[in-house]
Amino acid sequence: MNHILCRGSMAARAAAAALALLALSGCARNLPAALPGPYAGPDELPAVQREFRGVWVATVDNIDWPSRPGLPPDSQRAELAAILDRAQALHLNAVILQVRPAADALYPSDLEPWSEYLTGQAGRAPDDGYDPLRFAVEQAHARGLELHAWFNPYRARHPSAKTEHSAEHISRVRPDLVRQYGPYLWMDPGEPEVRARTLAVVLDVVRRYDIDGVHIDDYFYPYPVTDTTTRQPIDFPDEPSWRRYVEGGGRLSRSDWRRENVNTLIQELYRGIHREKPWVRFGISPFGWWRPNHPRGMGTAFDQHEQLYADARKWIREGWVDYYTPQLYWAISRPDLSYPVLLRWWVEQNVHGRHMWPGNFTSRVPREWRAEEITDQVWVTRGMPGATGNVHFSMKAFMQNPDSLNERLLRGPYREPALVPATPWLGGRALAAPTLTLAQPDADGARVDWEPAPGEPAFLWIVRVRRGGVWTVDVVPGAARRFRVPDAAAADLVAVTPVDRLGTEGAHAYARP
Repeated sequence: MNHILCRGSMAARAAAAALALLALSGCARNLPAALPGPYAGPDELPAVQREFRGVWVATVDNIDWPSRPGLPPDSQRAELAAILDRAQALHLNAVILQVRPAADALYPSDLEPWSEYLTGQAGRAPDDGYDPLRFAVEQAHARGLELHAWFNPYRARHPSAKTEHSAEHISRVRPDLVRQYGPYLWMDPGEPEVRARTLAVVLDVVRRYDIDGVHIDDYFYPYPVTDTTTRQPIDFPDEPSWRRYVEGGGRLSRSDWRRENVNTLIQELYRGIHREKPWVRFGISPFGWWRPNHPRGMGTAFDQHEQLYADARKWIREGWVDYYTPQLYWAISRPDLSYPVLLRWWVEQNVHGRHMWPGNFTSRVPREWRAEEITDQVWVTRGMPGATGNVHFSMKAFMQNPDSLNERLLRGPYREPALVPATPWLGGRALAAPTLTLAQPDADGARVDWEPAPGEPAFLWIVRVRRGGVWTVDVVPGAARRFRVPDAAAADLVAVTPVDRLGTEGAHAYARP
């Protein structure tokens, strides 16, 4: 269980660290709750801290999970459970699991073959028939964690792949849609059937799995490959699709056409996901700056707008996402790529007020950075108006714990748990208060049981206990129906609050131990 102390000194400490947002209400980390009956509870309850604390779990090249291809299913499940346990222990609240590394699947699919990163052989299912994505969703939710499914929209083969593609892979079924580009195979974004396939794959997962979000990363058109002889960039080989566009009357330049291909996919994903399930959030993690000199003096070496054909500023300014995770993989003090300067620029583009949750290259600890760089970046984010969380690349850093990274986070910015910020533009509603029952105290303390109100189930419960004016708070999974109150003799009030899938707090129920 996670415990939070709500004291005035906590707000002062946050303010002293230039983190005024963290202390919006004195102790912005606690959640209340309420028991129907004659006691209505206090007039005011401390607000809960809202902060997205996510981590990428990469499956391509077995970066994070499974630790090697072909690992027995029991070992795969044990490893994934350990990852989720670690995330929970570190007070993270979301895991972004890669489920489509290269036109393959880490779940049973009628559209794409099993990934070799899972079983060691492309197209081969797990020996015992288990569904890794279903297991991940269920286990994450059992720990009170969100599970976002991470897709690569265009990659068809990664250089780390070792086995031949199965007969069901797109390179075998529709080789006319796939291009060889350096060591990669890439589905051509200019082919409408590629866009339709990616959309179908994503929506299939949205329909069949109880995921909390869909996530795509920075791989749109591929990063440029250089000719080994001339040392010049090789253009992406999309001549067939480009020619069809021109011959069909298309008037955009080739660069604008490529960008529009990606723009169309982004729009269709955003609309399609919300048609299926309005509460599933859509997020993108683009390259860390939009174009050279945006902001002035930053990011002069690469232009994703012209090289990845990713108009990342347009997507956030049009509101085609629910959360944005620009990959700000550079140090705070770096003058040409300063983490806070870039973050501030992205926040300024966020005219629709979507969630801004920058990505951090946490795995640079300890080779390039001390752990303090990461904790400082989290503090900087928390102190930046308009930014409300972070996503760490990748889980391996937390499993290896270099430079006491985990302990530093738990002593510092992640000392206390937090709720994912609410997403009101997708709906959400305040759930009714549960009915509380106090069990007879025993040697281990009092126990509070509750029965949810009829209707939509809670995704989380917030359990608060007050002792001498000081609140402690626990965030427990939606399946929970009881909570043991330690040191019950000193407690004078218990409060329980349901939270829905979009982070909306419901009505509070109160009881006196």
